[in-house]
Amino acid sequence: QVQLVESGGGSVQAGGSLRLSCAASGYTSNIYCMGWFRQAPGKEREGVASIYRRSGRAYLGYYADPVKGRFTISTDNAKNTLYLQMNSLKPEDTAMYYCAASYRENWCKSEVDIDYWGQGTQVTVSS
Repeated sequence: QVQLVESGGGSVQAGGSLRLSCAASGYTSNIYCMGWFRQAPGKEREGVASIYRRSGRAYLGYYADPVKGRFTISTDNAKNTLYLQMNSLKPEDTAMYYCAASYRENWCKSEVDIDYWGQGTQVTVSS
């Protein structure tokens, strides 16, 4: 089993920045990909960005179009932590943000790819 715990959410004004963290514990050596999803009120959960591992190295999986150029995903393998740096935040980025992981070989891009979920952290961007 893998446990994922997010932190770093909060309320900011449009144009501001936040950095989300996701601490992974348990059988983390089996994790192939990790990513971030978000769910706004009344909308379906959507993928934001992901990283996958191959031969001991981390590679970028993808960024969703709405966040390209503004969000940066990164990982600290020594700390088993995934990050999401969010800059130039917009009101439409308001959502619950979830950390996700899978032991299967995929990009953690859609919900069916995911084996483990965090509890979520709220991000609210005001105009």
